[in-house]
Amino acid sequence: MNIFVVNAGSSSLKYQMIDMELEIVLASGIVERIGIEGTTLKHHANGEDKVIENASIADHNEAVEAVVETLLSSEYGVIESIEQIGAIGFRIAHGGERFSDASLIDDLTLQAIRENGELAPLHNPVSVVVIEACKRIMTDTPMVAVFDTAFHQTLPSKAFLYGLSYDAYTDLKIRRYGFHGTSHKYMVMQAAKMLGRDIGELKLITCHLGNGSSVSAVKNGVSIDTSMGFTPLEGFVMGTRCGDIDPAIVQYLMKKKDMDIEGVIDYLNTGCGVLGLSGKSSDFRDLWKHVELGDERSMIAIEVFCYRVKKYIGSYVAAMNGVDAIVFAGGIGENDFGVRGLITEELEFLGVDIDREQNNSRGVQKIISTPDSKVAVMVVLTDEELMIARDTLDICSRVGEVHRDAV
Repeated sequence: MNIFVVNAGSSSLKYQMIDMELEIVLASGIVERIGIEGTTLKHHANGEDKVIENASIADHNEAVEAVVETLLSSEYGVIESIEQIGAIGFRIAHGGERFSDASLIDDLTLQAIRENGELAPLHNPVSVVVIEACKRIMTDTPMVAVFDTAFHQTLPSKAFLYGLSYDAYTDLKIRRYGFHGTSHKYMVMQAAKMLGRDIGELKLITCHLGNGSSVSAVKNGVSIDTSMGFTPLEGFVMGTRCGDIDPAIVQYLMKKKDMDIEGVIDYLNTGCGVLGLSGKSSDFRDLWKHVELGDERSMIAIEVFCYRVKKYIGSYVAAMNGVDAIVFAGGIGENDFGVRGLITEELEFLGVDIDREQNNSRGVQKIISTPDSKVAVMVVLTDEELMIARDTLDICSRVGEVHRDAV
């Protein structure tokens, strides 16, 4: 059966068509700069890349129509009719407290996604538009929402509550939600497979490191803590996000830089992190190039990032009373051996022993610790789209909702 996976951003629409019998990607692509001059649709199928310039894609409705038309194209499409799509899986940024698993999209689920738009204003409202567009085009095709927050709904209250008055939680739902849940879930499954052990007996620390980054403590297959919080701004220093700071800094910035609250929040999200520290870039590939040229601030930015990740790892070892494996994934986690080396440096007290030769690689899924290391350290090539497709197939199978012509 074919699963159509859709990931909507504020001005983009990523997609994959996955044959679930073989778990292979038939087609993938992205519509970028939606509603902005110079919109492009990049489509990859049958071993070829097709770039379609289309400045007329004004909104996400038109983006969905363009993608479906591309998938059906006689020239570079991969399906002959809509009926060959068995189900659609949507990545949804925020499910609030209601969703601890993926959910078949009905009127109640769609309304909940709308209501959680206040918690994810750049993503949930756009996802609603895309879901409704797909409903118009693929009326009879079952659709599933896969929530980025769902995996972390197992956090205990001692981990998800902030030190605010309790009514801030009960009335306003201010709590730690966590994000990157689909990636962390995939990492846990792959790590258990690589170790040849049951998920239910493992203590894992999963590190999704990219422009947006998070670390999670996963005990016996269950997320018990995670670094991102009420929003993806909390945690350690990221590409452009500040991570954990003293909240009084917000007021101080407003006074000293004559900013309003929206200006400060935008600054903390887009002008800080390793970009702000280095003054050069949010891309670690660029930072390492500047380091080679002797740029001290770029090295400081990298060291701050690695130090903060290491602190989270240490705290999660304490939270779980031990650790069996540390798992790296994401654009940085999978490719930057220098960052992996700095993070795992001085973790000998845990019994971590990195094999430098094994670590010196990019984009390879493997164990990078020595056979004698008491704690395994590994790289997993995360696949959020495949995880969304698996969750979609699972939910549809449970409720018996699969497009009749796609089986």
